[in-house]
Amino acid sequence: MDYYKEVEGKRVHDHRFGKNTMSTLARCIWVPCPVIIGAGPSGLAVAACLKERGIPSLILEKANCIASLWKLKTYDRLRLHLPKQFCELPFMPFPANFPTYPTKTQFVAYLESYKNRFGLDPVFNKTVVSAEFDDQCGFWRIKTLGLKQEETEYVSQWLIVATGENADEVVPHIDGMDDFGGPILHTSSYKSGQLFRGKDVLVVGCGNSGMEVSLDLCNSNARPSLVVRDSVHVLPQEMLGKSTFGLSMWLLKWFPMRLVDRFLLLVSRFMLGDTEKFGLHRPEFGPLELKSRSGKTPVLDVGTLAKIKSGNIKVCLGIKRITHRAVEFVDGKKENFDAIILATGYKSNVPQWLKRKMVCLRRHFQEGGKVNVGCTP
Repeated sequence: MDYYKEVEGKRVHDHRFGKNTMSTLARCIWVPCPVIIGAGPSGLAVAACLKERGIPSLILEKANCIASLWKLKTYDRLRLHLPKQFCELPFMPFPANFPTYPTKTQFVAYLESYKNRFGLDPVFNKTVVSAEFDDQCGFWRIKTLGLKQEETEYVSQWLIVATGENADEVVPHIDGMDDFGGPILHTSSYKSGQLFRGKDVLVVGCGNSGMEVSLDLCNSNARPSLVVRDSVHVLPQEMLGKSTFGLSMWLLKWFPMRLVDRFLLLVSRFMLGDTEKFGLHRPEFGPLELKSRSGKTPVLDVGTLAKIKSGNIKVCLGIKRITHRAVEFVDGKKENFDAIILATGYKSNVPQWLKRKMVCLRRHFQEGGKVNVGCTP
C-alpha cells in the first residue's frame, strides 16, 4: 500500500488534519483518493468508472471476497430476476453465451472477470465501524476493525458508500420462537431444498426470495407452506415475449406510471388469473407506483404460482405464535412443521456507522442496461 501514507503504533499530529490523527497501537492511513465501502456490484462499478477517468480508489470490504452477498448468502438455484442487459456493469457486457437470466455461478464469475479486467484490488476483512466527516480538517475519518479486532483508520477527502440495501438480515421476533425445537433459519443460510426432503416447512415472507425458496422446496419433495401476511403484486416474469421489467421501462417513456400499472395488472390477470383466489391479495397501488412510494418490489413469478394453484404450496395467514414443532396462525388454525425459513429480507447497515449525512451513490439498473448513479442528500 505504498500509494497511501501510513503511520503506525504512535500518535501523530498532521498539519492537514489540525489534530492528533489516531490513538496508540492503531494504524492511520492517509488515502489521497476516494474510499469506496463495499466490494459488491455497486462498489466495483464505481471503482471501474473512476479508473476509466484516471482516478484511483480504495475499496474496503468487510468479507473475504467480492460480492459476498451473492457468494455467501444466496441459495443455489438463484438466477438474476431481470434480463442480463439490465444488470451489466459499465464498460463490460455479459458474455454472449450467457443465458437471458444468468445463474448465480455465472453472475459471480462475471463479477470476478470484471474485477480482474479493471485491476481492482479491494482490501478485504475490513469492517467499517464508523465514518465521520471531520469539520476541522475537512476530511472523512473511516474507522475499521480487522479479523483480529485490529483498528485501522482511513482518512480521505471523499467517501462513497456502496454497501447496498441488503447488508444485514432482518430477523423478526415471533412469540414462541425459542420453544420451536426445530431449525429456524434465514434465507441467507438456505442453500437447497434437498436438506428438507419429506419435511413440512413453513416459509415466512412472500417476496421474491420467499416465493422462490418455496418453489425450490416443492421441487425437492418437501411440503412447503407460505406465510402471506401483507398484500403482494405477483407479475409474470415475461409479457408479450419481453421481460416485464424491460417492457415496463419502455412503456414509462411514453405513458404515465398509473396507466402502465393498469396495463401490467390487466396482462397479469390474463396470464396468471385472479391471484386473490389463492390468498395473494394485491395492494391498493399498482406495482410501479408502490415501488416508487415504498420501495416494495413486485414478485416476478418463476413457477411458484402454478404450485400454489395446484395445492403443492399452501398459503397461510400471519403467525400468531410459535409452539413446539407447530405454528398457530391469526385465523386460529394450528399446523405442525419440521422447520421454519425466514424470507424476511435484509436492511442497510449504513445508519449504524455513518455519523453524518452525506451524498451517497446508489446503483440503479434502469433503461438500456446502463448503471445510473444518482445522488441523494
